[in-house]
Amino acid sequence: MSKSILGISAFYHDSAAALVRNGYIEAAAQEERFTRKKHDEQFPIHAIEYCLSEAGIKEGDLDYVAYYEKPFLKFDRLLETYLAYTPRGFLSFNKAIPQWLKSKLHLPREIRKSLHKKYKGPILFIEHHMSHAASAFFPSPFEEAAIVTLDGVGEWDTTSIAVGEGNKINMFKTISFPHSIGLLYSAFTYFTGFRVNSGEYKLMGLAPYGKPEYVDLIFEKLVDLKPDGSFALNMDYFTYPHGLTMTGNGFESLFGVKRRTFGETLEQIHMDLAASIQVVTEKMIRGLAHHAREITGKDKLCLAGGVALNCVANGKILRKKIFKDIWIQPAAGDAGGALGAALFTHHQLLGNDREVEKQDSMRGSLLGPRWTSDTVEAAINEEGAMYDRIDDEFSLLQSTTDYLIEGKVVGWFCGRMEFGPRALGSRSIIGDPRSGEMQSRMNLKIKFRESFRPFAPSVLEEDAGAHFEDINSSPYMLLVALVDTGLRRKLSEEEKALMENPDLRKRVNVERSDLPAITHVDYSARVHSVTEDRHDRYYRLLNSFKQKTGCSVIVNTSFNVRGEPIVNTPNDAIRCFLSTGMDVLVMENFILLKTQQPESLLEKYKGHEESFKLD
Repeated sequence: MSKSILGISAFYHDSAAALVRNGYIEAAAQEERFTRKKHDEQFPIHAIEYCLSEAGIKEGDLDYVAYYEKPFLKFDRLLETYLAYTPRGFLSFNKAIPQWLKSKLHLPREIRKSLHKKYKGPILFIEHHMSHAASAFFPSPFEEAAIVTLDGVGEWDTTSIAVGEGNKINMFKTISFPHSIGLLYSAFTYFTGFRVNSGEYKLMGLAPYGKPEYVDLIFEKLVDLKPDGSFALNMDYFTYPHGLTMTGNGFESLFGVKRRTFGETLEQIHMDLAASIQVVTEKMIRGLAHHAREITGKDKLCLAGGVALNCVANGKILRKKIFKDIWIQPAAGDAGGALGAALFTHHQLLGNDREVEKQDSMRGSLLGPRWTSDTVEAAINEEGAMYDRIDDEFSLLQSTTDYLIEGKVVGWFCGRMEFGPRALGSRSIIGDPRSGEMQSRMNLKIKFRESFRPFAPSVLEEDAGAHFEDINSSPYMLLVALVDTGLRRKLSEEEKALMENPDLRKRVNVERSDLPAITHVDYSARVHSVTEDRHDRYYRLLNSFKQKTGCSVIVNTSFNVRGEPIVNTPNDAIRCFLSTGMDVLVMENFILLKTQQPESLLEKYKGHEESFKLD
């Protein structure tokens, strides 16, 4: 008999819901996509409603509800930490405790209330890192694998090594708070002026502009890294256990610079700090991977937890060939914990067998809402926009391809929305990667974000090896590879050997590349490989672009602007299109051109970008 299991994550960041029925992932979505509040941590009422609707069931039809961590164990950690640092932790204690007393300690009540008191079944609480491990292993294409999870902190654990075999996961080893790779990286995110829990990817993108000048100092003063990959942080330099900040005066004294605040200019030292912590993080993750290989005896690796979104580190683990193969949960952060909790309940707690799928069971991570052509058309008419309806897919793709070739920036809104932080060809902004102006134009006129931020390439998977080194498949944009384009072919062997030297980057302009719009300053790219069975119409668009240009790569960035989540509804997409420098919007069977929109509609959204805030 089919069992319906609802997984929930909430109350830290990126709350989400997932619905698993008889082991099949029916739906999963983050709450932010519905509330339009980026990284929304509130209870995922809207995401739950969507998951139930997608599965065609009501609250009372659920058999189990699983929450992604154990709240009392987490509360225990908070109390112990505050007591250990008293009286320094009072401000943080005073801010956190009221919310715990109001809702976090009464989760069964909150859950049943949100399910309109129609759900009468059990509510299960799964340990945070076990939820991450389950999200990584159970959907993976591996019968058995080592599992490494890395994040800021769950209840107590910050890092874990486990082994998955069939329908069971066994935890081998953990590292506990306050020692955390995730919090170490977030400390540098905070110190260089970005927002914790959302700006870490900015730090990763900034790193190639710097030199890793401070690696030795970090290992000497901040991090004690052991040969087996275990580590400890020197807490004299960190304030996150007891304060409302990540670092204090000791950090500023150590690096000889004050913390950068919002709006201040990025200087070379910030780039060097970014480069340094990236190198340190890669070394720490590599050590853990080696140890996981040794103690589990498995030749395949699954990764989850927020640190697993560090695609630069992931790519280097793959190239080092520590494991034969790796698979990373596309919603690796806390949102994915909702899915992991549901899958852990189905397989490990209920003892159901697991059927391993050749690719994986995430279905491209396209697990969110979809919209019918009638719904899309109604939204366009409601806005008063002009459009063309093209029901023949071939003609639609030909027209879209022509706009890309003309240098137009296209908003692409087709099929089910992505689950996780990456746009994977369903809610994407796309462009021609051969254009030397595309990267800066997208950053400054459309995304309204920092100019140093790179863009990812979508590439036909069968052609990935022709454009990128040491990579054949990367369907979830979680691996970084070196771009093997005209630029690299034009370099001498000596230059190629020195490509990781930051000074060389200033002498070799990436616009010498055949694909300058997706080639980062260190000649790397965060690769998104596309197949027809996963990506459907998006694959056929890339194939159309290849047939007309000979190039099987397009620029792909998420369909949103800074400070806002990826668009969910047709109305979200129209607003983003009209508020930015986007030229074309393709939604299902409809094409909207900016040049054809009524002046009154353009005037309505003129200057609207001023409302977009840095995230």
